[in-house]
Amino acid sequence: MTKKDGFVHSNGTNIYYQERGKGEPLVLLMGFGADGDVWELHAAAYEKHFRCIILDNRGVGKSDAPPGPYSTAMMADDTAAVMDHLNISSAQIAGISMGGAIAQELALRFPKKVKSLVLISTWPVFNNYAKTVYQNLIKLRRTSDPGTFMELLQLWIYAPPYYRDNLDSLKEGQASAAANTNPQTQQGFEGQLHACMNHDSVDRLGQINVPTLITIGMMDIFTPPPFSEMLHEGIKGSKLEKFPTGGHVHHWEDLDRFNQVTTEFLLNNG
Repeated sequence: MTKKDGFVHSNGTNIYYQERGKGEPLVLLMGFGADGDVWELHAAAYEKHFRCIILDNRGVGKSDAPPGPYSTAMMADDTAAVMDHLNISSAQIAGISMGGAIAQELALRFPKKVKSLVLISTWPVFNNYAKTVYQNLIKLRRTSDPGTFMELLQLWIYAPPYYRDNLDSLKEGQASAAANTNPQTQQGFEGQLHACMNHDSVDRLGQINVPTLITIGMMDIFTPPPFSEMLHEGIKGSKLEKFPTGGHVHHWEDLDRFNQVTTEFLLNNG
């Protein structure tokens, strides 16, 4: 498969992207705190059918982490800049968590650039409870060691059934975080979380007029099912796919089904 990477200058910030696979373009947008490499288990399936463009959002990975706060509109502009650089006039867009919020903004700000949307574990607006969770994460990351913070984050994003059979894997993730010699900066982390907390597309969802698949882990306590249901109600004709025993990261917890469902949707709506 074809693989290449590069940087695009957007609003004073260098945004890193990588490409893999051939076919119709598919832009993949990750959630907060994670770089584009975290798409690996999905991109391995998608690249068989699509030209995957995978971003490191501002604030993480190889992209710059300028002073915040960031906004999802700002990161949608970054995404548009990468597409323009690659001469991609329109693409299918998939976004996980914060990436799904960025995808919404991209569809609203640049409707001609978006053929279809896959919105994964995301939201149109936070309530006060969710905002408080994210404010608390900012405080705890300042004072916690990376391994302990990862353990906390895992408790939020994985559902209890996953712990039954995968505790060793979760502990490996904590150890990996503790050993990471190039972690996300606190500045980048806080900038991204402020983008999450301030995202609000509720009154504009009716303007999204492209085929949209929304996937939801029914045991997600981080971005609870009502957030996805709000998206489903607001985006006309959208499809809601439920993962009964999945949490915020149902796309990993039920990887095979997730990849199958999303690939079928993307192939049918390109």
